[in-house]
Amino acid sequence: MLLFGGLAFLLNGRMFCGVVKDDLMVRVGPERHKAALAEAHVRPMDFTGRPMNGYVFVGPGGSRTEKAIKRWVDKGAAFVATLDSGLAETRASISKRTRQSRQSRQQQTRREQ
Repeated sequence: MLLFGGLAFLLNGRMFCGVVKDDLMVRVGPERHKAALAEAHVRPMDFTGRPMNGYVFVGPGGSRTEKAIKRWVDKGAAFVATLDSGLAETRASISKRTRQSRQSRQQQTRREQ
């Protein structure tokens, strides 16, 4: 999925990592945010002048090897796996209501013709 001007990867409908320019973006969660920032080549994820708590950028120096990338991707996936399924269910119900509304409008248009 394209997101934040880069490529994002989702797990159960939630973004957990991605690539933005030369950086690896990882959703580490609020509880692990400070510890992640203490690691080499890691900085806050910031698009608008306001860093996003729970998200970090890992610079090229911190993602040079497959092992390093896997470690960060696993951190992101592990965090997202702890989240409940409420968001996915909410998105599904919104999609269902949108489809129903569209069908209703189409039926109304047919009756009017």
